[in-house]
Amino acid sequence: MKQFATFSIVARCAKTSALGVCVATAVPAVGSVVPHAEEGVGAIATQASTEVSYGIKGLQLLKMGFSPQTALDAMLKEDKDREIRQVIIIDKDGRTAAFTGKKTVDWKGHLVGKNYAVAGNMLVGSKVIEAMAETFENSDEELAERLMKALEAGQKAGGDKRGKVSAVLLVVGERKVETRPFLDLRVDEHQDSVKELRRIYEAYKRWSQGCNV
Repeated sequence: MKQFATFSIVARCAKTSALGVCVATAVPAVGSVVPHAEEGVGAIATQASTEVSYGIKGLQLLKMGFSPQTALDAMLKEDKDREIRQVIIIDKDGRTAAFTGKKTVDWKGHLVGKNYAVAGNMLVGSKVIEAMAETFENSDEELAERLMKALEAGQKAGGDKRGKVSAVLLVVGERKVETRPFLDLRVDEHQDSVKELRRIYEAYKRWSQGCNV
């Protein structure tokens, strides 16, 4: 079974209650499988041997009122392959849950903090997610910018030991542009996907100031 080496962050903005996910990996099109988010509900990243049902069912369970930890425990209990999974969850209230399976590829691990959780597998070392956590904690911009900075910090610290190919920035509930109810920016295949995601994000910010299509 393929392992999708990834470093990611899920987070909530305490000021606006926006929720988001930012991810980078060494395989194409990460945005189609790893990140999941719903306004007023939560945000989830499902990675390593990715199983998208953790994102889909996880949001359903959060919407039903279950805590992230209860939701995650229930999904793991049903998954015979749980030891090859890695999942991080945050809900609308900032509660978190995280799991790194024993059979995910080194370096692997996760960290949780106030209003965020970070995780990675097949990384150069723990410094990747530590840099992401520190950067997020020490930034105070809108959520999309904080997520983007955290991802850049992870890449600067070494990131995925195979390189970076695709990246995504997904934010819900932060900025209401009539034609863009949520922010979903993706780089599907690029030799420097995090840098390219930053370029696209800056272009989006310039466009959103005019809000013309």
